[in-house]
Amino acid sequence: MSEYVARFFIGGIAVSLFAMTGDVLRPKSFAGLFGAAPSVALATLGLAVIHHDASYVSIQAKSMAWGALALICYSWAVCQVLMRLRWRALAATIACLALWIVVAFSLEWLSGAMS
Repeated sequence: MSEYVARFFIGGIAVSLFAMTGDVLRPKSFAGLFGAAPSVALATLGLAVIHHDASYVSIQAKSMAWGALALICYSWAVCQVLMRLRWRALAATIACLALWIVVAFSLEWLSGAMS
């Protein structure tokens, strides 16, 4: 239970710091990226550093990076479907979820096959 409390506080502090950083930056559309920082992931990595060895933390960080790249592909695809095909937002996001999953698992599999 204490790990969840620590994750909550670390995540809250990280979100606050990113929000303050984003508040100073211009344009506001760019600054919004800092408000959406993956604070829970940062808290999880911080706790992993404390409780586990470096190889475990490395695997966690690599998986988070692959997930982030998959999210970029997913977001781009959703934007394309919304703008070009004029689908409704719910239909576009659900339709593109498979892309996120395929990209994330493909990157993880490729990184394992290369090492």
